[in-house]
Amino acid sequence: MKDPAASARIYTDFNGLAALRAKARNHSPEARREVARQFEALFLQVMLKSMRQAGAALDTGQSDQLKFYQQMFDQQIALELAGRNGIGLARVFEQQLARQETPQPRVDDLQMLARRPFVRSSGPATGSEQATTAPEPIHEKPADWPPKDPAQFLRQLWPSARKAAEKLGVAPEVLLAQAALESGWGRRVPGGEQGSSFNLFGIKADGRWQGDKVSQSTLEYRDGVAVRERAAFRSYRSPHESMEDYAAFIRENPRYRQALQQAAHPLRYLRELQKAGYATDPAYANKVGRILSSEVFATTLAELKSG
Repeated sequence: MKDPAASARIYTDFNGLAALRAKARNHSPEARREVARQFEALFLQVMLKSMRQAGAALDTGQSDQLKFYQQMFDQQIALELAGRNGIGLARVFEQQLARQETPQPRVDDLQMLARRPFVRSSGPATGSEQATTAPEPIHEKPADWPPKDPAQFLRQLWPSARKAAEKLGVAPEVLLAQAALESGWGRRVPGGEQGSSFNLFGIKADGRWQGDKVSQSTLEYRDGVAVRERAAFRSYRSPHESMEDYAAFIRENPRYRQALQQAAHPLRYLRELQKAGYATDPAYANKVGRILSSEVFATTLAELKSG
């Protein structure tokens, strides 16, 4: 049976576009590929329109009806070209869409997450507990960084997240989900001449920071509008150092006191962080919550906790 989304390559077929939209909501790879082709087709249409306009001075005798049919022809030709080999832009668009894609849970998943208290760390051990608890190892730069997939990302950072979470009284899962969003599962970390900065949380290097730093373009939200800016970021020797510095950054900054009072509830904690100005993205807390409720997150952490 023919896929109805494929008929979106005929520019007059709105049923095909509706099917494509439905597939895109489910993060179908086929839909992502077709959306990329549609973007390329739009680019080709603009090119063809510009060519027509460039020669408009020579077409003074054309009627409005003829121009209308030429526009229809150009739109269909653009879709046909994009549906074949195209000009290479579709592949670039598809890669961008894949990188930006975040697991999307149902609304009731987030509601369940908001009601579910995570098992959080009770803080640093004292007294007899210190004598019987083995210290977590300090992790140096991993040999296989960046991680090849989200599962490896979670496995590599789980010990460091547990150690840092103890200092905040939050669940380690929250730190891992934040790091996954901020760093693109370890694959979009600011870098410099020395390689990766291991800055998992996107913490900026302001005047108080005395350590190494790297400069990189970043997307910020100003009055709800996304703008591209260049900023200096803190640089670390390992992911473990990034986790430790995040814990110190949150714990020592008075503006995040309200967030720490909600440490037992991930979404409340994240929303208080957002409210206090930790992130400029107005959807920051919900995006982290989606990662917390994703299947790969639940499966991998269940394995780590049982191991």
